[in-house]
Amino acid sequence: MKNRKPIVDLVVDVGTLGTHMVVCTFVGLAMGYYLDKWLGTKPVMLLIFLFIGIAAGFKNVYEQAQRLQRRTEMPDDKDNSED
Repeated sequence: MKNRKPIVDLVVDVGTLGTHMVVCTFVGLAMGYYLDKWLGTKPVMLLIFLFIGIAAGFKNVYEQAQRLQRRTEMPDDKDNSED
C-alpha cells in the first residue's frame, strides 16, 4: 500500500496539468465575452482575452511540469549521493 501513494500523487499532479490549461482558457474566454458585451466591442476583447487565457494556461502547465520534474528527481539524487 505504501508503494501506491507516489503513483497516486503522480497521477493527481499530471491531471492538474490539463485542468490548468482548460480553466485558464475558459476564464479568458468568459472575461473577453463579458467585456465585449459591456463595452460593445463584439469580437475584439473575446479574442484578446482568449489568447491571454491560453498563454496563461501554457505558463501554468510549464511551471507545474517544472515543479513535478524537480520533485521526482529529488529522491533519486539522495539515493545516488548515499552510494
